[in-house]
Amino acid sequence: MDILVENLTKVYGSQRAVDNISFRVKTGEVLGFLGPNGAGKTTTMKAITSYLTPTSGEIHVGEYSVTDEAGDVKKQIGYLPEQNPLYGDMPVLDYLKFVAEIQGIKKEHIKSRMLEMVKVCGLEDEKHKKINELSKGYKQRVGLAQAMIHDPEVLILDEPTSGLDPNQIIEIRELIKTIGREKTVILSSHILAEVEATCDRILIINKGQIVADGTANDLRKQAQGQEILKLTIEEGDSNTIFETIKGLDTIDTVDLMDEENRFEIQSKSNMSSRRSIFNMCVEKSWILTEITLVETKLEDIFRELTMK
Repeated sequence: MDILVENLTKVYGSQRAVDNISFRVKTGEVLGFLGPNGAGKTTTMKAITSYLTPTSGEIHVGEYSVTDEAGDVKKQIGYLPEQNPLYGDMPVLDYLKFVAEIQGIKKEHIKSRMLEMVKVCGLEDEKHKKINELSKGYKQRVGLAQAMIHDPEVLILDEPTSGLDPNQIIEIRELIKTIGREKTVILSSHILAEVEATCDRILIINKGQIVADGTANDLRKQAQGQEILKLTIEEGDSNTIFETIKGLDTIDTVDLMDEENRFEIQSKSNMSSRRSIFNMCVEKSWILTEITLVETKLEDIFRELTMK
């Protein structure tokens, strides 16, 4: 079930929390929603779930409008907000049964759905405990279980791995990727490595506006501009090597990094120097022990786009 956001704007007083943004998320796609605090991520996610009404613009979840058919939209969505909606005095199983009833699951199917969520979210050892007795990580698992118990077509997850330990994070990542093969998933996170490992596509929002949209590799290519390589060439005079590299047609700049013949080179725009460097070393009988492409990190792209 696709999500279509068109010209979404949300204004609080004089502040534009979201400023005329548009994007589509397709069925079977996991979208990572990134942005600094106050960028508009949570506001957008709440608007998609019909939790709040946009100031202007349209949002459709499948064939349903979030403004005109909010009830139908909510039936299609599983939502884990940043503040986990749990009742601490309830045991885990009682809470899941309560949520299943609210979501309109048929009585004869409630028990099987509860047990499936307990298994999928790793709650077997905690299922009889009161929610207040759980660690933050297990509370987060209960929140994921409540979001998924009615088998929704769309999942909206705001910081889904908050409070989880590294092993739990890996488990939840794999769960989200599995779910994302058949459903539509939007998740927000401040952990960029998590977004890159989990999501098919990344959307970065800053000051209420979309500043980047694409795969991690797409964003790197857009940001990088020029190829940067690190080289190590053994058993040659560093000055001779420096001048020879500098003379290659594809080279823009060369820097000698240390006395062990380690160089950093930058190619001319839209050109690659890897083949010409390899051929140069063969011709000169130099031993090339390292040639590494320096990738622009997602963290660097994020900072560049959100610090403006």
